[in-house]
Amino acid sequence: MTDLAHAGTFQLADRRVNRMGYGAMQLAGPGVFGPPKDRDAAVAVLRAAVDAGVNHIDTSDFYGPHVTNKIIREALHPYPDDLVIVTKVGAVRGADASWLPAQSEGELTRAVHDNLRNLGLERLEIVNLRLMGDIHAPSEGSLEAQFSALAKLRDQGLIRHLGLSNVTAGQVAEAQGIAPVVCVQNQYNLVHRHDDGLVDALAAQGIAFVPFFPLGGFSPIQSDALAEIAAGIGVTPMQTALAWLLARAPNLLLIPGTSTMAHLSENLAAASLKLSDAAKVRLDSIAAR
Repeated sequence: MTDLAHAGTFQLADRRVNRMGYGAMQLAGPGVFGPPKDRDAAVAVLRAAVDAGVNHIDTSDFYGPHVTNKIIREALHPYPDDLVIVTKVGAVRGADASWLPAQSEGELTRAVHDNLRNLGLERLEIVNLRLMGDIHAPSEGSLEAQFSALAKLRDQGLIRHLGLSNVTAGQVAEAQGIAPVVCVQNQYNLVHRHDDGLVDALAAQGIAFVPFFPLGGFSPIQSDALAEIAAGIGVTPMQTALAWLLARAPNLLLIPGTSTMAHLSENLAAASLKLSDAAKVRLDSIAAR
């Protein structure tokens, strides 16, 4: 596998992590619900990722639910000293695999304890408050009650640091008035550029931005354009999209997920991909198509 050092590092709270990380979402079953088809393969992928230098893993106890955290514990516990596991709370799964808000103080407290138990930890390194909004898009509204509940758990020593997911710039500012925010996780990619200003504002503050769905929201025309550019470079569209994110801003930390060794190798190889200025111009133009 590739040397992740090519992509550089960034400060995540008080830890320095490689910018190419790993998202555990796809370790669960179809629709992020139920167990994986091959649990041994899921364990092997996690171990291979860490062996390759991944030291930032994104997860949640509502993946499965409870599935990915238990696999992470089986694969990696006791955890390497340099590994930062970031989890999120704010939702639960319905019996029909639906995603349901779980934002009361009691629900958030229960979620934190679920994450602690299933990951085998006494304290969670970073917990993101995941607002539900429009599921994959944020919507305005106060987060004071929810973030204050997590800040209380942080003060109790159950959480070291707090982050946010699926939020607006206004909600980030509101949260920062309650407790420090060490990372923001939103949908952002080559064509989904609504958070351009937020990315730059957080970079100026030294705060990590963690984009999800690197290929989400592409139109067929945009996907075709990306595929054409990637073919010209000699890599996959996903590798090209990840390389663009790495080039976009120094505070972007990537968490591509996969359940197969082959795709893990492909994703991590993007850390070594350097885009030419001409390729960047062509990729930037895709959003306008």
